[in-house]
Amino acid sequence: MLQRLKECLEKHDISQAALARAVGISQPGATKLVLHGKWPVRTPQGVLEEKILGFLREREIPKAELKNLFENTGDTEEAGESQEEEIMLLSRQTLLTPTKKHFRLFQDPFNADLSGPEDVFLTADIRYIREAMFHVARSGGFMALVGESGSGKSTLRRDLIERVDKDAPNVRIIEPYVLGMEDSEERGKRLRSLHIAEAIMDVVAPGENSASSAEARFRQVHKVLRDSSRTGQAHCLVIEEAHGLPIATLKHLKRFYELEDGFRRLLSIILIGQPELRHKLAQGNYQVREVVQRCEVLELRPLGEELRAYLEHKLARAGVKDMASVITDEGVEALRSRLTGPVVRNRVRETRSLCYPLAVGNTMTAALNLAAELGVPQVTGDVIRQV
Repeated sequence: MLQRLKECLEKHDISQAALARAVGISQPGATKLVLHGKWPVRTPQGVLEEKILGFLREREIPKAELKNLFENTGDTEEAGESQEEEIMLLSRQTLLTPTKKHFRLFQDPFNADLSGPEDVFLTADIRYIREAMFHVARSGGFMALVGESGSGKSTLRRDLIERVDKDAPNVRIIEPYVLGMEDSEERGKRLRSLHIAEAIMDVVAPGENSASSAEARFRQVHKVLRDSSRTGQAHCLVIEEAHGLPIATLKHLKRFYELEDGFRRLLSIILIGQPELRHKLAQGNYQVREVVQRCEVLELRPLGEELRAYLEHKLARAGVKDMASVITDEGVEALRSRLTGPVVRNRVRETRSLCYPLAVGNTMTAALNLAAELGVPQVTGDVIRQV
């Protein structure tokens, strides 16, 4: 890390984006320089040092603060032994107009809105999860879908809702409002069992006034679900961002799940959340053991060997017939390598792949922009490594 440069920028409220524009490098390149001490390949280090110093002098930074500005600190362990850096994921990237012209693209392959199920990329794992979600919604069950941010959880939720509308119109999807939901009042609003009861009433019996007391309201929920079920309706509770559910609400979900009419359960449940949800539903968590015993947990894994097929799918949806005209084989492997490495989860350092759709899309978009800026016809391994 260039600690002194980082402190100088922060002290004088200079963004890394402003630094990147001033010295002619990409914003991801500036981030890698400041936070990891990695200098861009295509610009000599001495030249770039002079540009940075000139920029800071123009900002009237005191000379004393410019001494030893490029000394690399914080990147080594004992005795100069290098410390392996964590994977650096890029923020959301936008495909620039010159890039579209350079690659003859009329839409952004990785950030275009999904227009239908045909836009959803399906691996064998995703097909299984997709069918499992549909089965739970239509026939009953209790499942949790866990995945990293950007792994495709929200896409599968949208796909489920569209598929239910088309192929199972008797299924009523119930989605509580989860904006700002957290598992503690200090960080946000808690989703409580009463809120879930209100969501059920809004969908199943929208014109009916809710009972005033909590006990009467839950009896009312049981009744409206039973009456609706007897008319041939099925009901599926879908809670997104479920990693933010308080433990108390997780425990209460068992009671919702056990609402029944004879042998028929009245409500199926699908929880969707980040890896923290798996920890809450761990076998050793005695607080929610009754939920754990009833809930099947499925996980969205990284693309792995399907990375090439994913790129082909996304580029084909944007009108690219030959992926090799956009990215080389070496570029694909460099992309895989770029998103594989050490990460820290719950204070444990481990090597993992983060080849999830969002991370792949952001890295590819940045690489396409850089390739267009450099005037090269394809995204190569060198381009990926400079992003």
